[in-house]
Amino acid sequence: MKPERKRYFIELAFNGGAYHGWQIQKNAISVQEVLNGVLSTVLRSEVQTLGCGRTDTGVHATQLYAHFDDEEGTVEGREERIVASLNALLPVDIAVKRLFVVAAEAHARFDAIKRSYEYHIHFSKNPFLHNFSWQLRERPNVAAMNEAARQMMSYRDFSCFSKSHTQVFTNNCRLFRAEWRWLDEGRLVFYISADRFLRNMVRAIVGTLMEIGYRKHDPAYIHQVIKSKSRSAAGVSVPACGLYLTEVLYPWDEQSENSKFKIQN
Repeated sequence: MKPERKRYFIELAFNGGAYHGWQIQKNAISVQEVLNGVLSTVLRSEVQTLGCGRTDTGVHATQLYAHFDDEEGTVEGREERIVASLNALLPVDIAVKRLFVVAAEAHARFDAIKRSYEYHIHFSKNPFLHNFSWQLRERPNVAAMNEAARQMMSYRDFSCFSKSHTQVFTNNCRLFRAEWRWLDEGRLVFYISADRFLRNMVRAIVGTLMEIGYRKHDPAYIHQVIKSKSRSAAGVSVPACGLYLTEVLYPWDEQSENSKFKIQN
């Protein structure tokens, strides 16, 4: 009797410096390609994962989810051992955190209800932040940047911050948070959360807010940029090294037997 197909979510983190983003591409190495290869080796059958979204070249993730289907019944009861085997075979810049079964219709991309990013900036040379934060010389006007970020929260159409010619149904996104904060050690972090993000959106937003912070524009300029719906009106795309995907949220419900996201231990 053929085993029942089961769907699994896999949670991972990665240093994106060596990869051309999450998603498989022609003639370029990606996190997804490496993960698929190691999963296929460990499970001894071809495995194709589907991620919660795509990250740009060089962007990091402290939390990213993907799903795959186990057609042969080789995962059940072996989750912890499989995680250990994956981490033993994966390169040092990719780590699997956990593996768990969900309902057959659960979808890593379409069922995510919130995604959060951080963008990190530092202002003095630090070898331990190289390729993990963007170094600048002068400190910007953070109050002005936060004022522009607050005004940005009232909008839904963020076409101006998206790469051109992307194949998406809509450029509408619902922002939950957009805020700059200083860390104790004098580093600056931009926190942003939304139900979805467009390609290159966070890096374009940061670039636009930095122009306001360096007094090229006043905070109200953000209205002009967003209403233009033109990428050329927004600021430059800042370097990928400072950007982290930090959280992907699903409607987890461990109390409901009918929830497709009930984690089964």
